[in-house]
Amino acid sequence: MRDNKQLTRHTGVVAATLASLLLAACSAGSTADGGGTGKSGKTDDALKIGLNAEPANLDITKTAGAAIPQALLYNVYENLVKVDQSGKIQPQLAKSWSLSKDRKTYTFQLVKDAKFSSGAPFTAEDAKFSIERVKSDWTIAQKAQMDVVDTVQAVSPTELKVTLKEPSNDWLYRMTTRVGVMFSRTGVSKLATEPVGTGPYVVKKWNRGDSITLARRDGYWGSEPHFASVTLKYFKDPTAMNNALLTGTINVIGTMQTPDSLDRFANNSTYKVIEGTTNGEVLLSLNNGSGPLKNLKARQAVRYAIDHKALLDTCWAGRGKLIGSMVPPTDPWYQDLTNQYPYDRDKAKKLLKESGVAGSTLRLRIPTLPYATACGTVVKSQLEQAGFKVTLDQLEFPAAWLSTVFKNADYDMSIIGHLEPRDMQTVFGDKSYYTHYDNPEFRALLKKADKGTQEEQITAMRQAARLLSKDAAADWLFLLPNLMVADKDITGLPVDNVSESLDLTGLGRS
Repeated sequence: MRDNKQLTRHTGVVAATLASLLLAACSAGSTADGGGTGKSGKTDDALKIGLNAEPANLDITKTAGAAIPQALLYNVYENLVKVDQSGKIQPQLAKSWSLSKDRKTYTFQLVKDAKFSSGAPFTAEDAKFSIERVKSDWTIAQKAQMDVVDTVQAVSPTELKVTLKEPSNDWLYRMTTRVGVMFSRTGVSKLATEPVGTGPYVVKKWNRGDSITLARRDGYWGSEPHFASVTLKYFKDPTAMNNALLTGTINVIGTMQTPDSLDRFANNSTYKVIEGTTNGEVLLSLNNGSGPLKNLKARQAVRYAIDHKALLDTCWAGRGKLIGSMVPPTDPWYQDLTNQYPYDRDKAKKLLKESGVAGSTLRLRIPTLPYATACGTVVKSQLEQAGFKVTLDQLEFPAAWLSTVFKNADYDMSIIGHLEPRDMQTVFGDKSYYTHYDNPEFRALLKKADKGTQEEQITAMRQAARLLSKDAAADWLFLLPNLMVADKDITGLPVDNVSESLDLTGLGRS
């Protein structure tokens, strides 16, 4: 992967004739200008960001996937704590906190003047309600991250005490993610369409199939963001997203989905290119619970059959990182496990023959996401060269893929980017999750890591990742890079994307 740095290169601008053709092909709105300053001193500047995956709804408590927290976390919703661009935990609605000597009780001191967008004040009772509601009402897999909580007490309007069943290295970090969102006790009846949070933005408009517009709200308790409105515009066609930036329809490509065209922007002084890393492991998901890939040797054969470097070069222009496990380099327990299953077609053929399922057809069912469709044909070809029989079909994302693969596990293989931070436990620690990986030794290592010292946590997590790889529970195709392109005057874009949130609060215009 290229060095994590912001690249701004200079050559000529796009020809006017090309721009006019692109403008004719792309009708996704008007150019966002620099904006002005109103009588109150606030800027009325607007920003438009292109993204590739629109949420199915806005209920962060019942709908899986990365799209909802990407749009709402830290923008509409806030947490007691958040992670900054370096991955460090920082105060948000909690101005400070302490941990008892037995490492089981957290005491949070909350900010005094925060209010929800409904006008209701944020208090420790809302924080208590929010934490307890994860356990009682949430339905997504991440709700298990709150199982370690024993009791929650609102000591006063500005003091919250959370007691855990046992020490947990992981719990405070999880409070920076979607499960740590703070809700109003009177604001959860319409979460799918009308989220109510303490953040600096509200959802102003949602044009389904097109865009979500966030508006800066009056009365926000913290520092007001620069942009008065931010429109998140969704594109199924990555080329259309590129064209939208070239014609001024959007100001930022939030997730570049055609990395082979990145140099086109890097060589244009009108734009800046951001290239860094993410938490997004692109999995060749394997169904460990049923079908041919319940067989260990068949899964091992799949892993040996994949030439990861050739795949990365072919389907993602060589941008990204080969990792071999469910741990990105930004996590403390990262280790390079790419050599556990080096590309070896002959060994793949041998294992497939020994597995007893060589005559079975594997169904590779992928979502209609650019990285999945680009890599799907490469995976199919490489597996077929190793003797596998493979069918490939595309499922509309999010609805069809979530229903068919994620919910009903009607698949043998899929390709999906898991973008949540520190998600090894979520994806493989619950045997009912769509991968259906079931190894008690693995779960015991996760538990040991959570309860132990920080040194013991790192050791146990590394052991867990190595075991997961050895079991060929999935194949890790590559780690998604953070590729963003923006108008050159947009500031505050993250080099590394290590959070679930596309945090808009620090963005500005020079």
